[in-house]
Amino acid sequence: MSRYWSPVVGTLSPYVPGEQPKLTNLVKLNTNENPYGPSPRALQAMRDACDDSMRLYPDPASDRLRQAAAASAGVSPDQVFVGNGSDEVLAHVFQAFFQQPAPLRFPDISYSFYPVYCGLYGVVHEPVPLTDDFRIDPDDYLPDAGGRGPAGGIIFPNPNAPTGRALELDEVERIVAANPQCVVVVDEAYVDFGAQSAAPLVGRHENLLVVQTLSKSRSLAGLRVGFAIGHEALIDGLQRVKNSFNSYPIDRVAEAGAAAALDDVGHFERTRKAVMETRARMTAGLQDLGFEVLPSAANFVFARHPGHDAAGLAAGLRERSIIVRHFRHPRIDQFLRITVGTEPQCTTLLEALRALVQG
Repeated sequence: MSRYWSPVVGTLSPYVPGEQPKLTNLVKLNTNENPYGPSPRALQAMRDACDDSMRLYPDPASDRLRQAAAASAGVSPDQVFVGNGSDEVLAHVFQAFFQQPAPLRFPDISYSFYPVYCGLYGVVHEPVPLTDDFRIDPDDYLPDAGGRGPAGGIIFPNPNAPTGRALELDEVERIVAANPQCVVVVDEAYVDFGAQSAAPLVGRHENLLVVQTLSKSRSLAGLRVGFAIGHEALIDGLQRVKNSFNSYPIDRVAEAGAAAALDDVGHFERTRKAVMETRARMTAGLQDLGFEVLPSAANFVFARHPGHDAAGLAAGLRERSIIVRHFRHPRIDQFLRITVGTEPQCTTLLEALRALVQG
């Protein structure tokens, strides 16, 4: 510990991202990146943005991008907030809404950045266990559930990560409607691969905030663009936090590429459908090998084998130049999270697992 650190720094347990190995000929299925490239229109828009105008600051309001995101979600631009990836948007969310006397509630098996932000911003929190079959049960988020009392905030991914399981839209609305005393955040990083977005509900519930990203279904993880959709009062709160931190969050190139990607509906539909089709094939192949695979509405699957240790399988795959994600956490230490890659990558994975399982 450095003697120059602020007191809170030594107490933090930072988020650990998925490995980004610098190896060639690697089947990389560990960080849920889209196997298909970004929209050609987005790439061209970014090239076009690299001109003499780069000497100027970007639009602090990111109006062009907000309009594109609003059109995509079916809301008005003043119901949209944008940031450098959904992680930055979530950081502002924690500051703006979750520093409350009552605890923030989120699933005990979920995106591991949530407890990290709680530590960073001093947010009192209370993990809520998933069911035995790894589902989010809406009943567990009702104000009187378990005699816990009302929450100071609620956040959960839909689909959940790393499980991939999704709630139906009426289940999401039940949680939102039952907790008018706090902001309910639905983190929709993977929603485009098979779940229903809660964005259409923001007009009915002023306490609902929906967070999305262009990293997954738009293949722009390297660009770092995300956005939130919600009631104008929530968006104003996020703007106040953002403008107290960084008044120019989205650069000119990112805004141009992100807006073009959102506009290119054809590319978006083709690539997300390709991922979902490969996911179905991968799931069937894993089940044929004896794996239990949780129902997934994301661009990854969560699977375990009753006869083989997950860490051993991950190590065996690595020896074959295939990288998947293994979490050494209670309840899920026998699962592997496997990103849906291309069809050839899926074939390579299944052949390697067949050799490991049957060998």
